[in-house]
Amino acid sequence: MLLEKGYPLDIRRPPLGDALPETLAGHSGAVIFGGPMSANDPDQFIHDEIEWISIPLKEKKPFLGICLGAQIMVRNLGGKVSSDRNSLVEIGWYPIRPTEHGRLLMRWPQMVYHFHREGFDLPHGCELLAEGDVYRHQAIRYGENAWGLQFHAELTRAMMQRWVVHGAHRFIMPNAQPGRDHLEGRMIFDAPLRAWLSEFLDLVFEPKAHCVS
Repeated sequence: MLLEKGYPLDIRRPPLGDALPETLAGHSGAVIFGGPMSANDPDQFIHDEIEWISIPLKEKKPFLGICLGAQIMVRNLGGKVSSDRNSLVEIGWYPIRPTEHGRLLMRWPQMVYHFHREGFDLPHGCELLAEGDVYRHQAIRYGENAWGLQFHAELTRAMMQRWVVHGAHRFIMPNAQPGRDHLEGRMIFDAPLRAWLSEFLDLVFEPKAHCVS
C-alpha cells in the first residue's frame, strides 16, 4: 500500500544481517513489521533494532511499529513486553475500541487481525489510541511521529494463508481461533480494515494533509 501511495521501499532484514540506516535523512519514515520472535529475545538484531528506533525518534521522522515492531518501540521507550497473566493469546480476529484520543484522530475498525502471544504496557509519554479485551494496549502514539499497532492491517490474502498453514500449531493456544475463522473473518472484516489502513498511513506519513470530518 505504501508503494501505491508513491513511497519507494528500502527493505532491510536485520535477522539476515542487513544493516540499518544511520540516519533517515534520505527516507520519508520507517516501518518495523512483525515476526515470530519476541522483543525480549537475546538476539543481537533485536537489541540493535531496539536501539535503532532512537534515530527516527530523535530525527522526528514518521515511525510505525506493527506487532513486534510496536513492542520493540515500547522497549526502546522503557516499557515492558509480556504475556497475558492467564497465558491467553490473540490469534485471529478480535474487537478493538478507540479511546477518546483515538476517536479525535480518525475512525477505527471494529474488528482487527492478530497473531501474537505477548503485549506491551504504555510507556511514559505515550497516548493510548485503541484498546482490546485481552491485551488492552492495541494502538499507541508517542509524540507526533511514532506509532505502534499490536494488530495486523497489512496482510494480503496470500500472507494470511501462509500464516494459517505455518502457524497452525499455535491454534491450540488459549483463546486462539481455528484457521477457518481466520480466512472466513477476512471475507467479512478485511475491506473496512484495509480502508482504515489507507487512511491511517496518510495520518502517519502525511499528517498535515489529514483531517477528520
